[in-house]
Amino acid sequence: MEKVYDIIIIGGGPGGIGSAIEAKVLGLENILLLEKSDNHSDTIRKFYKDNKRVDKDWQGQIVEIEGNVPFTDGTKETTLDFFDKIIDQHEIDYHFNCEVDKITKGEDGVFSVRSSKGDFLAKNIVIAIGRMGKPNKPSYKIPPSIRKRVNFNLDNCSKGEKILIVGGGDSATEYAVELAKNNDVTLNYRRPEISRPNPTNIEHITKAFEDGLVTPKLGVDIDSLEAEHGLVKVNYKDGTSEVYDRVIYAIGGTTPVDFLKSANLDLDAKGEPIIKDNLETSVEGIYIAGDIAFKSGGSIAIALNHGYRIVNDILSKK
Repeated sequence: MEKVYDIIIIGGGPGGIGSAIEAKVLGLENILLLEKSDNHSDTIRKFYKDNKRVDKDWQGQIVEIEGNVPFTDGTKETTLDFFDKIIDQHEIDYHFNCEVDKITKGEDGVFSVRSSKGDFLAKNIVIAIGRMGKPNKPSYKIPPSIRKRVNFNLDNCSKGEKILIVGGGDSATEYAVELAKNNDVTLNYRRPEISRPNPTNIEHITKAFEDGLVTPKLGVDIDSLEAEHGLVKVNYKDGTSEVYDRVIYAIGGTTPVDFLKSANLDLDAKGEPIIKDNLETSVEGIYIAGDIAFKSGGSIAIALNHGYRIVNDILSKK
């Protein structure tokens, strides 16, 4: 039978690490940590200067560590070393370079987590992705006059539009099949074949091509975009051009808001997840840890405490 984890943690920052360590210490047997970058604590690695001070009581917030992660003041380097040590010490099961793009709750209450390294099942989910994520954008410039016609999700799409979708993964194929119900859709991918999506999505997009519902534009990359009468003119590297009402890029990456919406979580008017006192979202069994649980700035110590509170809440329901 396919393995069902007690808890899957999405995001390898302090909130995710804290959740994983507390789950291990407090007795949850099957734990999996998924992180889209090539190592844990990606924000610290990328955005903290070398030798930057890292304080437990950040910006005057006096925080008592509630759980089992003995975090103290240090530097960027000692903090990363500390997290390395406790992850190894507690033998946390993890996948790096693993981007999650969808969470679905089954009728049996078990969550299916779709990722770039396959699908995983879990009884509980902790989302600790942080606020730094953003969709990947093309290397060429998008002219300001047509930016409202260039999307990185399905927001603002209307019926009856001529739409180009750029990408060859699960999101791109799903967008194409869905939008083709009410629009003239072309799918552009730089490789000659669509092979990255899961088998179901490959089957759906292949049928859409065969039935003429989606026009394939495969094996060619885009050279540039320009405005033409207020619409988007796409210039391909094979020398052809086409004008579209809208271009949607699905070439990897996601904003926190888009990801939370995809998990069917309730958000407030500002796009913030609605969270209960126990850090559980509107979907029972999905929790939020780390800085997307903060209405304002938060600290590493608070994120670690989130993990402790979440795991205790999960255990209280067993």
